[in-house]
Parts: sequence; structure tokens; C-alpha cells
Amino acid sequence: MSKQITVVAIAEARPGCEAQVEAAIAACVPPSRAEAANDAYVPHRDSANPSRFVFVERWASREALAEHEKTPHFQAMARSFAPLLAKPLEIMILDPIG
Repeated sequence: MSKQITVVAIAEARPGCEAQVEAAIAACVPPSRAEAANDAYVPHRDSANPSRFVFVERWASREALAEHEKTPHFQAMARSFAPLLAKPLEIMILDPIG
């Protein structure tokens, strides 16, 4: 049985690329939130490190997350990130306890 998951993803922009990363994220938000299996999709900017962007997402299942990663809007964001990030995107998939 599939169960809801929470995803925390961290993207760290190269110096001087913060605005481009933020724009790529902003373009991905509305269509991600519109996906039927999405319960939450909230990107944040780290107030202590403005180069760090943190996504907190809630998906119906791991399968739903895998489908999200195939969407044109996610793929466009991933392609645009490639030259803009200081290191690879860090993704944590969290299963609820209890």
C-alpha cells in the first residue's frame, strides 16, 4: 500500500545565480501544486543563507513523486538548474512515523 510522503529538497545556487534559481523555482510552483497527487509544494529561501532554497513537499506516494519528476515543468526546472547550482540537488524522502 502506498502512503503519503514528505520531500525536503535543497538547492544551493552558485554565487550570483540566486535570482535565476528563484525564477526557475517560481515557474515550477503553480503546475506542481495543480498535480492531483500533490498535497503541498512550498519552496523557501534560507534567511541565513540566501543562496540556499529549500522545498517542502507532500505527495500521495513515492510513485506520485516519480510521476512528478517526469512532468515537463519539473524537467524544465531541473534542466535550468544544471549550470546554476553549486552542488547537486539534495533530496530527502521522508516516511511518516506512526
